[in-house]
Amino acid sequence: MAGSPASSELLTTLHNKATQLRIDSVRATSEAGSGHPSSCASAADIVAALFFSVMRYNPQNPKALNGDRFVLSKGHAAPLLYAAWAEAGLFPVSDLLKLRTLTSDLEGHPTPRLPFVDMATGSLGQGLPVGVGIALNAKFVDNLEYRTYVLMGDGESVEGSVWEAAEVGRQYGLDNLCAIVDVNRLGQSDPTMLQHDMDAYRSRWAGFGWHALIVDGHDFGAILKAFDEAARTKGRPTVLLTKTYKGKGISLIENKPDWHGKPLKKGDETQKALDELTKQLSPTGTATHITKPSVATIPSHTIGTMPPAPYKIGESIATREAFGLALETLGSVNPLVVALDADVKNSTYTDKFGKKFPNRFFESFIAEQNMVGAAAGLAACGKIPFAATFACFLSRAYDFIRMAAISGSNIKLVGTHVGVSIGEDGPSQMGLEDIAMMAAQPNVTVLYPSDGNSMYRLIEVTANHKGMVYVRAGRPKSPVLYGPEEMFHIGGSKILRESPSDVLTIVSAGVTLFEALKAYDQLKAAGITVRVIDLYSIAPIDRNTLLGSGRSTQGRILTVEDHYAHGGLGDAVLSAVATEGIKVHKLAVREIPHSGKPEELVDHYGIGVRSIVEAATQFIK
Repeated sequence: MAGSPASSELLTTLHNKATQLRIDSVRATSEAGSGHPSSCASAADIVAALFFSVMRYNPQNPKALNGDRFVLSKGHAAPLLYAAWAEAGLFPVSDLLKLRTLTSDLEGHPTPRLPFVDMATGSLGQGLPVGVGIALNAKFVDNLEYRTYVLMGDGESVEGSVWEAAEVGRQYGLDNLCAIVDVNRLGQSDPTMLQHDMDAYRSRWAGFGWHALIVDGHDFGAILKAFDEAARTKGRPTVLLTKTYKGKGISLIENKPDWHGKPLKKGDETQKALDELTKQLSPTGTATHITKPSVATIPSHTIGTMPPAPYKIGESIATREAFGLALETLGSVNPLVVALDADVKNSTYTDKFGKKFPNRFFESFIAEQNMVGAAAGLAACGKIPFAATFACFLSRAYDFIRMAAISGSNIKLVGTHVGVSIGEDGPSQMGLEDIAMMAAQPNVTVLYPSDGNSMYRLIEVTANHKGMVYVRAGRPKSPVLYGPEEMFHIGGSKILRESPSDVLTIVSAGVTLFEALKAYDQLKAAGITVRVIDLYSIAPIDRNTLLGSGRSTQGRILTVEDHYAHGGLGDAVLSAVATEGIKVHKLAVREIPHSGKPEELVDHYGIGVRSIVEAATQFIK
């Protein structure tokens, strides 16, 4: 466009495309008997301009390396997204009538089952953080020319995660990122806070350092001019604040409340809307020409293997420190690995990676939601992102974790400073529910290394695993148990103590594993032989080893964990063996803890050697 006015032919063509997208959205939602046609109608002109004039992409290859990326943050407008790709020729328009059916991937909200969807959306406020990650990849990691466009609703701009992303987008000068806010004034149950106060929207975004443009969202000339200005703006991201009307083009619902999430009734109501829209089509439109992206290449990636684990048996090292060294080492052998942190890199030790690979490390500041969302965006670009912070603060980002799980995202989360063993900082800093959080999500691997060498090895295993992984890391130093050549795998465990005469199996991981080993010594001295298992993989769990050990120790398993009782290691073990008649007794933190010295707290809250010995003695009576 180069700033020149659009031709009348192009404007007419885009008008026809937008009208067709409205027609297809109405047909699809009416056939489905559910959906959001009014939300599709407000944004149809914006999407038509993007798909049929602005974006450079390959309609047959949505993942083309240098193709512009489009993220639909207002996921309830999914029929509009599907209609645009069908109109572009990716799949037959007739498939739109399968919307929201069990046999179709055109779901109520988009998921990455579809090749043109990078991240599942529908939980609002997530598209812009994902877009930040995609833009970071182009600007800093792969040095590609593609632009990232994120279409948001005005209602979702109340979400704090939007403003986290706005801050980070400004911080990194993401001039390859363009957000579009569909300001259609009406939310689900009420008008939005600002309704059509466009100056208020502009002042807020401008205050966050964005180039903010107010645009008539139904004026194609103005829309195209704004997108051109966004592409020419350097040093900061741009947001188009588009004033639109919900249900645009359909008089029955246009700019009227109480139509959110309601399809037009099949029959006369739908037909009247389709007739009205059809009359808006102009016979003078011409065929569109979609601009293909330029051919781009990135260096071929040679992925090596990490050298042996560096720690000697008996040496003392915190697993969080071992994580930092492992991540730095991994970065040297795997150029796809990137890292993010939330302003605690000198505690999680990701600063080692950041110093060595500055273009692959992204300080996310105290914005955990955006950190996880940006990690998902980077993963959508083929990277292997490790995002780290204190385990307790990942709870802020749990909705993003949930949506990443739905997306099957290849993100790796590392939570440090877990349990009462962090000591004096008190309960607000103690990750005591993180295992339960992560294990509740489908297909998420949960690992809990106990020593430096197992952490080192499992970080490499984590990177090589396709899918989301959570790694739990402790604050205190602990002895190294395993030799440098010891190997670990997802779904595994290690039996550290056993004999044919064992009467009880003790299962633990992390700091309490060392308490269990101390208890083993005391029990052995008292003539009681027990088995001790390091359950470093909690999900998936090593059910065979647990069952075998449980059966060999008179059907008794005692679990010990620095975690709340519900949903942690103990419940994972119970779920694995309970159907086989094995009894499980759980030692865990059962109240909100207090500040204190780590060793005091471990003992006080019933997960130390004293409690293990007492529980074991009672259990075998």
